[in-house]
Amino acid sequence: MPDIPTAGFVAAAESTKQNRPLLVLLGLMAGSLAILLLFPPILQNQSYHDFADTRTVLGVPNFWNVVSNVPFVLVGAVGFARCRHDVTNTIIFGGIFLTGFGSSYYHWAPNDGTLFWDRLPMALAFMALLAGAIGERVSARAGAVLLWPLVAMGVLSLLVWRWSGDLRLYGWVQFFTVVALPAMFLLLPAKYTGTGYWIVAAILYLLAKLFEYFDGQIYSLSQAVSGHTLKHLAAAASCFMILRYFQTRRLIT
Repeated sequence: MPDIPTAGFVAAAESTKQNRPLLVLLGLMAGSLAILLLFPPILQNQSYHDFADTRTVLGVPNFWNVVSNVPFVLVGAVGFARCRHDVTNTIIFGGIFLTGFGSSYYHWAPNDGTLFWDRLPMALAFMALLAGAIGERVSARAGAVLLWPLVAMGVLSLLVWRWSGDLRLYGWVQFFTVVALPAMFLLLPAKYTGTGYWIVAAILYLLAKLFEYFDGQIYSLSQAVSGHTLKHLAAAASCFMILRYFQTRRLIT
């Protein structure tokens, strides 16, 4: 039988090993936030509001960029109804649901003021997704503890932008989540089945960003659909993959 000091050392070593992913994640969060200070403020480029497809249909300006947000509302509503008893998932799907309305509002009249309401629910969903993944793959307690600070950071990132014009913190909210989620789901053991849905969701989100970048080039090919409209559809499909994960996952025993 090991003596008490040896047993204590073994227990401490096991505790450190179990907490290592959390410590690494917290270190990366703190380090990446600190790195933001090394960069100059990132200002909103006003050309961002100049979309390729500005057609008015049925009296709705920028019609296709407006109505292509409907899938967000549908996915968010279904997810909210299914997961409303879980706080983290309620924020995730509530954010997706509100993104449909916020993005439609923005595209009806694109400017910095309406863009705030487009980005705010997305920031809430991103931060809740990060907290949920931490809870599943790293530590359930850590995920619960970090949920509200992360959500508050998402809100703060948009307030900082509106107050100072600086997008650095909002950029971190998106970038860190997009990098951390696939890393956690690929490198850390799963609590539930369905990891593949998260990987597909990440691929669809990357595709959405590509559609956004090539908005005008895609629209010029056919004059029928723009890259930004396709971006909405691909991003909504990414959200649908997350919904399917929660609909089909099973506890791994």
